[in-house]
Amino acid sequence: MDLNETAVFVKVVQTGSFSAAARLLGLPPSTVSTRVSRLEQRLGVTLLQRTTRRLHLTEAGALYFDHAATGLEHMLDAEAAVTTARGEARGRLRVTAPADFGDTLLSGLVCALHRLHPRIDIELMLTDRFVDLVAEGVDVAIRAGELEDSSLVAKRVGVACWAPFASPDYLRDAPRLDKPQDLARHRCLQFTQLGKETWALSNDKGSISIPMPGHVMVNDFGVVRAMTLAGDGIGLLPTYMCHEEIESGALVRVLPQWLARADPVHLVYPRQRFVPPKLRAFIDVATDELGRWLE
Repeated sequence: MDLNETAVFVKVVQTGSFSAAARLLGLPPSTVSTRVSRLEQRLGVTLLQRTTRRLHLTEAGALYFDHAATGLEHMLDAEAAVTTARGEARGRLRVTAPADFGDTLLSGLVCALHRLHPRIDIELMLTDRFVDLVAEGVDVAIRAGELEDSSLVAKRVGVACWAPFASPDYLRDAPRLDKPQDLARHRCLQFTQLGKETWALSNDKGSISIPMPGHVMVNDFGVVRAMTLAGDGIGLLPTYMCHEEIESGALVRVLPQWLARADPVHLVYPRQRFVPPKLRAFIDVATDELGRWLE
């Protein structure tokens, strides 16, 4: 019995294709296909029906996968248990986060992790697409916004708030801004993900929708931030990215009682009986570092 063949078959089913399994396992696609074929020959049954676009489990394949995946999980748990007992935080950790989450926030997190756990190598993937952690072999994700129900473990580390900001240069010659309705008399720099037609603001008493004239609309948050700092208007920015600018006086939070958005931020990772030391170390460091910046 070759357990490598079984492990490859399980990964093919979990990822949904031979090529995806090959990338995850670091093997040529031909090797993955050969190992699955050898497994079928040894068992004397067809496990997978292959078409040009999809793979389909046969009845025998589904039965074998259920037992094999469970057995493989127990084997991985056994190894993880030994590693956990050793308490050694080391190895490569794959982390994904939103593309616009913030250079300062993420660089500070990576630096803190390396300082405290120098034997952990980190691969940070910034993307706005949804990443299937199990299928793509990612250890942990930083996710903002409400989470869908899933089998993943989620740990809340704070709230990412967006609020109106402007530079002192802009405010010096701008009309008074005492209430949200006054925004109609101002030059608003619209990050299109937060609204093309209106800005929705809220506080502890309720919410209000402010029509936007659409003079400046940008789909890139970095451009909005740069224009706000340059005094070109009022922009909705994440508060966690403006701490240094507020302290230096480069930015002022206007309408301070109002928020444009408040997204809970979680660390999300696959459920497992034994959390590897490298993942536990990251969770501890990320909880502390992100908690310092988020509200």
